[in-house]
Amino acid sequence: MRSRSGSRLALFDLDGTLLDRRAALHISVRALCSELGYGPEVESWLLSELADRASPANFIRMREAFSLPESSAYLWQVYVDRMASAVSCPPAVLDALADLRVNGWRVGVATNGASDIQRAKLHMTGIDALVDGVAVSGDIEVRKPDVRLFEVAAARCGAVLSPDTWVIGDSPQTDVAGAHRAGVRALWLRGRPWENTVPAPHHTADDVVDAITFLLTDCSE
Repeated sequence: MRSRSGSRLALFDLDGTLLDRRAALHISVRALCSELGYGPEVESWLLSELADRASPANFIRMREAFSLPESSAYLWQVYVDRMASAVSCPPAVLDALADLRVNGWRVGVATNGASDIQRAKLHMTGIDALVDGVAVSGDIEVRKPDVRLFEVAAARCGAVLSPDTWVIGDSPQTDVAGAHRAGVRALWLRGRPWENTVPAPHHTADDVVDAITFLLTDCSE
């Protein structure tokens, strides 16, 4: 086993990689609309508006679009709470993350998104207890594929980016292209359509457990 000081670094995306955001989104939006007595038109609007990302600005627009009495800050907090309750991380993924650290890897999360909701997901699923550091774009107002987010994630893991660093994620544009910009290795999780303008990943996997198995069997000393 490697010592912690000499360990390799794996930086994981969150939504669509460690977590199934899409399923949790439907559950949380349905719960929010049921709790507040909103009709199907609000539910449909929210699902469309939040399909790719969510922020307090979405709920400012929602309040204005439907003349809702609740404040946008309250609506955002209800959404954050419901999403945190709805999201889950499979035990096999949690076990695989633990295995990486036991085998000497430093493990981090580099994710786009608002800080409060991303950190609520990490806490509720237990992922935060299994990683060395987390960088959320909302922390520093920088989004992947900007290299600076990966640099902050590495620093919060007590490491620096190097050619041995792996970025693992499902997005060709933010994860794979971002890894290439950062001069590190990209491990793409198949799912989203591939974009031909993006340099090829160094490895591909069907899911995050397969990705971690590859790191443990092919990339560890």
